[in-house]
Amino acid sequence: MNTSQLKTALEGEPKYRKKQVFEAIYKNLISDWSEATNLGKDLRLKLAECCDIKISAKLFSAKDGQTEKALITLADGLKIEAVLMKHSSEKAERRTVCVSSQAGCSLGCKFCATGQLGCKRNLTADEIVEQVLFFARQLNRVDEKITNIVFMGMGEPFLNYDNVLAAIRLMNDPEGMNIGARRFSISTVGMVPGIEKLAEEKLEVNLAISLHAADERLREKLIPTSKKFTVKKILKAVDDYMKKTNRKVMFEYVLLAGVNDHDEDAMTLAKIMTKKNYLVNLVRYNDTGVYRASSGNQIKKFKTILENAGVQVTQRFSFGSEINAACGQLALKN
Repeated sequence: MNTSQLKTALEGEPKYRKKQVFEAIYKNLISDWSEATNLGKDLRLKLAECCDIKISAKLFSAKDGQTEKALITLADGLKIEAVLMKHSSEKAERRTVCVSSQAGCSLGCKFCATGQLGCKRNLTADEIVEQVLFFARQLNRVDEKITNIVFMGMGEPFLNYDNVLAAIRLMNDPEGMNIGARRFSISTVGMVPGIEKLAEEKLEVNLAISLHAADERLREKLIPTSKKFTVKKILKAVDDYMKKTNRKVMFEYVLLAGVNDHDEDAMTLAKIMTKKNYLVNLVRYNDTGVYRASSGNQIKKFKTILENAGVQVTQRFSFGSEINAACGQLALKN
């Protein structure tokens, strides 16, 4: 998909034409310019020639119907992943898309399949939005809509800061997809400069920290960047962020059997999760062949220790293990 030439293609057109074109792409969710029948034939042909809106992707669906993963091929042949997670409850129907911000990743986190790919390049804002549009078109066929977007796929969002923010602003735009800012979550491994920059933005997006260990030495083994951005430095940046934004921050904690799921690990985590606007989200690991997921009993025990210490804690639903839904698994295989 390439909409970077839209401005050029619409030169000389009336001002309202841009609104019509944006509505066609982001509201009507067309997949071919021939579907934009409110536009003249000549303009449709011109747009088709310079602004391709087709998305090349393979779709993999879990048997339970809760998870779908798209392996998207970009114009230069690189492959990226996006995941749709469906969750229904008495309170709400959630349709969350997990998007990638880079093709691969340079950080080399030991438990992450994406880290084995290395980083090929940053994604453009178009390529980030493309992942969301792919699933928006799928859901539109059954009269459903995307409710949430999380930057928790391939790559470190804060290493592609400008394009990530540009994509969010486009999807948040009332003339775009009109998705509320509070429906977006950016997950970082703890890139302090990115946290500091986000604190200055006038966007009420959510911030999540991929923590995975409270002990500095253990975290360095799992996440090499911890040598530069220590837990202490990350917490200081987070506290400054909360002062400026008055927003809660989530700390993601993937539980790895025999690695970071001991009772002592839970107690160490509890000691630093002291602020009322801290929220710990426990995540069951999707096996990538390097580590194993913690048992259900151990996750429950870990959660209980945190709760007894007064820590706000939730547990994320496990999605898509049968379709390699963990970040980078499909791209690595392909």
